[in-house]
Amino acid sequence: MGTSGTTAFNLNIDDIIQEGYQRCNIRTNSGYDLKSARTSLNLLFAEWGNRGIHLWKVELDENALTSGQAEYTVSADVNDVLEAYISSSSIAAESSSTQDVSLTKIDRSAYAALPNKLTTGTPSQYYVERLTTPKIYLYQAPDLNTYTHVKYYVIKRIEDAGIYTNQADVAYRFLPCMCAGLAYYLAMKVAPQLVQQNKLIYEDELKRALDEDGQRTSTFITPQSFYPTSV
Repeated sequence: MGTSGTTAFNLNIDDIIQEGYQRCNIRTNSGYDLKSARTSLNLLFAEWGNRGIHLWKVELDENALTSGQAEYTVSADVNDVLEAYISSSSIAAESSSTQDVSLTKIDRSAYAALPNKLTTGTPSQYYVERLTTPKIYLYQAPDLNTYTHVKYYVIKRIEDAGIYTNQADVAYRFLPCMCAGLAYYLAMKVAPQLVQQNKLIYEDELKRALDEDGQRTSTFITPQSFYPTSV
């Protein structure tokens, strides 16, 4: 017996909402119930932003550097900046002669302690101010002698649910925990007796998805050397 030969399964927002209500043993046909469920789904996506890094939302962005300018604004749909480096070319113009230098991420206290934040030179550090629209502060402020762009990997926000015929902005491996999470959120509204059950199912599904959503790279563990001083 043959197989389908396809791997395109996905769910529209209305399918996700229907699945969530069915898991609460509720049939719904009202527009208010659909709107309420869509609100819960958007809140679920926001909650995922507090759960860690989702690889399908990691993107490489860039800003052109301006001589003497330390502050750069990133896109409004960015949640955080993960890594950054300065480069001698833009992403579109990269070639074998492009030079990149990694930057060290520092916290607010370390940045505040810098004595002259607009000293020009080759940037070596950056601080991310996590506002509604995040900003990157470079130290030193670029002098443009070699490096003309700052490139950075960002974790972007999951897109809103939108209209009911949309598909969710979610990788396929997160579809099970998304439906389980919506059922849990809906149970708090329409089926309180199922809250604990749906919460356990959701947390279990989410853990499996987060465990799978990782990079399969080698890990190297080096023991710390300690040489006691003899008196």
